[in-house]
Amino acid sequence: MPIDFLMNGDMPERPTILLAHGAGAAMDTPWMTSMAERLAARDMRVARFEFAYMAARRTGGPKRPPPKIDLLLEEYHSAIDALTPDGPLILAGKSMGGRVASMIAEDLYRSGNIAGLLCLGYPFHPRGKPENLRTDHLRTLTVPTLICQGTRDPLGTKEEVLSYNLPSAIRVHWLPDGDHDLKPRKRETGLTLEDHLNTTANTIRDWGNVLVG
Repeated sequence: MPIDFLMNGDMPERPTILLAHGAGAAMDTPWMTSMAERLAARDMRVARFEFAYMAARRTGGPKRPPPKIDLLLEEYHSAIDALTPDGPLILAGKSMGGRVASMIAEDLYRSGNIAGLLCLGYPFHPRGKPENLRTDHLRTLTVPTLICQGTRDPLGTKEEVLSYNLPSAIRVHWLPDGDHDLKPRKRETGLTLEDHLNTTANTIRDWGNVLVG
């Protein structure tokens, strides 16, 4: 099926971030829109897309869970093929979308087709199952990678992630007291989700500037 992109910052020669959604939320949720707008305001081009199971919900299709990972990998590749960036390309995703991007990024980086990988709230393990790690492929990554993660993310806390011995290509930017959506508890920190999204966007901009020279 054709891929519909939501574009922010669609200006020539900007680095393009191809941003996939998480397992249960569409590409145009307030969170995704807010992040895309912030990155566009920082001179990056953001292309959001939906996997087919999520797009089907817009036409009255059943609310099905995500399909097997192999199909999602194929669909992410199709999104890359359908996009026409005229500058550096960064694969990215929120939660599940970041996991899918991370599983195809290495080959694309080695072939010179992408500049980096961005994960927003990486699902290091399923909720409540810290023994079921999703890190095997991360251990061999050489693609420059930025993971923006809340320190109390139930899918990978700071304490847990620091024990994984991730490779030097992966940089983890920690958001104090952030949950899986990077949201902190204001009573605990004095910070808001808006604060963390702005910090995240600034971090991505600075990382991206170094990445693409």
